[in-house]
Amino acid sequence: MHCAFAMLFAAAGATQAVQTVESLPDVAAVRLTRPVVIDGVLDEEVWEKAPPVTAFVQREPNEGAQATEKTEVRIAYDDEAIYIGARLFDTNPAGIVARLGRRDASLTADELTFYVDPYHDGRGGYYFAVNAAGTLRDGVLYNDDWNDDSWDGIWEGRARVDAQGWTAELRIPYSQLRFRREESYRWGVNFRRYVCSKKEEDYVVFTPKKASGFVSRFPHLSGLVGITPPRRIALTPYTIGKAEFTGHDAGDPFNDGSRLRPALGVDFKVGLGSNLTVDGTINPDFGQVEVDPAVVNLSDVETFFPEKRPFFVEGANNFRFGQGGATNWWGFNWGNPQLFYSRRIGRAPEGSQPGNDFHDAPAGTRIITAGKLTGKVGRGWSVGVLDAVTASETGDFQLAGQRFRAQVEPAADYFVGRALQESADARRGLGIIATGVVRSLGGSRLRDELDQRAFALGLDGWQFLGANKTWVVTGWTALSNVEGSAARIADLQQDAQHYFQRPDATHVALDPTRTSLSGLAGRATVNKEKGNVLFNAAVGFIDPGFDVSDAGFQWRTDVINMHAWSGYRWTKPGRFTREADVGFAYFQSYDFGGNVTWRGTFTHGSVRLKNEMRFFSFFAYNPETLSDTRTRGGPLTINPHGVEWHADMRTDDRKKVDVRFGVHGTDYALRSEHGRWVFGGLTLRPRSNLLVSFEPEMSWIHNGAQYLDTFDDPLAIDTYGHRYVFAPIEQTQFVAGVRLNWTFTPRLSLELYAQPLVSSGDYAAPGELARPRSYAFRTYGADSSTFDPKTGDVDPDGPGPAPAFNIGTPDFSCKSLRGNLVLRWEFRPGSTAYAVWTQSRSDHEDGVGQFAFHRSVSRLFSVRGDNIFLVKVAYSWHR
Repeated sequence: MHCAFAMLFAAAGATQAVQTVESLPDVAAVRLTRPVVIDGVLDEEVWEKAPPVTAFVQREPNEGAQATEKTEVRIAYDDEAIYIGARLFDTNPAGIVARLGRRDASLTADELTFYVDPYHDGRGGYYFAVNAAGTLRDGVLYNDDWNDDSWDGIWEGRARVDAQGWTAELRIPYSQLRFRREESYRWGVNFRRYVCSKKEEDYVVFTPKKASGFVSRFPHLSGLVGITPPRRIALTPYTIGKAEFTGHDAGDPFNDGSRLRPALGVDFKVGLGSNLTVDGTINPDFGQVEVDPAVVNLSDVETFFPEKRPFFVEGANNFRFGQGGATNWWGFNWGNPQLFYSRRIGRAPEGSQPGNDFHDAPAGTRIITAGKLTGKVGRGWSVGVLDAVTASETGDFQLAGQRFRAQVEPAADYFVGRALQESADARRGLGIIATGVVRSLGGSRLRDELDQRAFALGLDGWQFLGANKTWVVTGWTALSNVEGSAARIADLQQDAQHYFQRPDATHVALDPTRTSLSGLAGRATVNKEKGNVLFNAAVGFIDPGFDVSDAGFQWRTDVINMHAWSGYRWTKPGRFTREADVGFAYFQSYDFGGNVTWRGTFTHGSVRLKNEMRFFSFFAYNPETLSDTRTRGGPLTINPHGVEWHADMRTDDRKKVDVRFGVHGTDYALRSEHGRWVFGGLTLRPRSNLLVSFEPEMSWIHNGAQYLDTFDDPLAIDTYGHRYVFAPIEQTQFVAGVRLNWTFTPRLSLELYAQPLVSSGDYAAPGELARPRSYAFRTYGADSSTFDPKTGDVDPDGPGPAPAFNIGTPDFSCKSLRGNLVLRWEFRPGSTAYAVWTQSRSDHEDGVGQFAFHRSVSRLFSVRGDNIFLVKVAYSWHR
């Protein structure tokens, strides 16, 4: 699929247009004189005497209107924690939606959320939510409008449904918050109530739909005196038992089909003063993490998988770079480099394996220890530092009866440091980030395969313009430097990120004597933050030598990219609609040689109806351009002109049955690409604590020139002494996600996830690129050339002098089933026990390209699966 699809990252925040912090009355907190039992019952005296917060206003469905249901929220505190007591009246208690899910589950249910900005800097803070069934959610707020639910605090919350509506109690220890020690405290706070039956969002103060800024609008919390920030110490030792039952070959001396792997480890958290926190882990294990989906990737671009490991997910926003200030981000055929991609730490060993008949090599690199320091220093400075040490990994091998060991991954140190300074009026920010990877290669056989050292340094910032902060200008720039042996840097210059060997390129050239590679990248954006009329424009570049892949992730280099987008949004409900928007964009990309590598126009629109059905569609036209990557290091070719289109819909997610459906298509000239994707989703909620979902996708893709290989031939003078071999392919694929969530209590849940995949590729007769700057191919088996489809033997000129070669039989049929079952019990706040079963099975057939679903499923279930059983118990001690 081409990259014309644009992604909009829009924050979901909440605040009010005409109100300012100064015009809002303070929210009062009272000191407790007696303990509060967190049981969801408001029977303590304080909940009668504390002044209530009652002035709630709608953001949805009728922006600015008074809330239709009465809400009373009170705040109390003692020396250890802050408490919330809420009475949420409902004129139709039978209509209260109380859905039970595991912690942080995204459920459509009646809910109360408490937002708090302890620094009262108008940029960030925390949120704590409890729904009518007692399901808890929490996270952090940052960039004024955005939130991150990866943070898991240790706090309590309970809810009860009764004849008047429902009630909620929350207890949030100060140890979970960061704030400066002062005589008296003036925090920012806010509340949100969601009335599910009416799809109504009520706030004390909200973000107008035509504006931005959430945290900066919070009213003051007063009355908080005589408390002290605690030291914040937490220690979580854990024990793990893992049993693996995997398939193995007969005579394998390293694997008899079973293996037991016990382990011990510890996580710790220590507060340094009131503003900084050190998090650490020793011998971590992430066996309870959901498995990655299987993919069939025929491109030259690495597949991106999101981080799921708790240690790296929690607090990840402290290391975000390049996207501060603005709330909307568009990108057309642009992949923003990530200077820090935490999945590089502990990934599968990258070193090659020596020739062998049998082997036993680790599936992942062991993380010996990792630690991070996060928090605030001075006035307006946020900092984050992470360092991780990974072990040297070796594999056991046997060849012709002889056993030996070989290193497959060197010991390494990964580092990232981030600092961001935001002005007191939240109008500007300036940040810096540095990353580094140092590997202990020495005289290792891997010194010509891996980079010795890799460093990156970046600066980013933003500036709001206008008295009302209607416009914001943002930007970032970064330098990279990679060092290694001459052989390693030569390989790096020729990999899919760089292609310095391109024979017709005038701006890059392969230098086999280099022992380092450096590059520069950057991007500037202007965004209109408020109003019905929206605007976004950006220009960015990534020079050919830029490389942050050791510690980060990048999609392409050698690109100069720009776009301009404008749109209009309707935020007031109409006769049939609640909101709608349309937009149009023009975009264009060049390489550093001045060749236009992509351009086009993009039109989109979306609408949300009053019955909560949602529709989205787009249409893109891409005129003829040039490709500098199709030949994978060879000459330029033409990208034929074509179109790309998309449409999808979703029904009301409040209902017990929720349906999603969509289609996507591409149609390019010369049959260069013709694709159809049909996707959907069905979510069933037969009970308040049970969710079943099925999300299938079927695709049929014709690629007129799928790259196969490159062969040297000095007689191929039209293509610079190389034959670039391609073949048309018909790829058919079915993939689905199946999920079952059964929650017994807010602290005990069972989750099942499975992903079946069936994919086939049926290749037609191959051929070679006829000439550069074209989309013309000379098909083998014609014009005196020969091709044997059974063996893959090719003679490009038959009886002529050109050497023959073999391309194999590239047809394939892949089947995979991956899944896991997780039983999770939070037996006390912060302490959990897991029981996990993970299974994976796969089958691959070469030379078979026909898509046969029933046959593929039958073969898949006849293959023995690999099974892993894991039990983990973690006990948290904190103060």
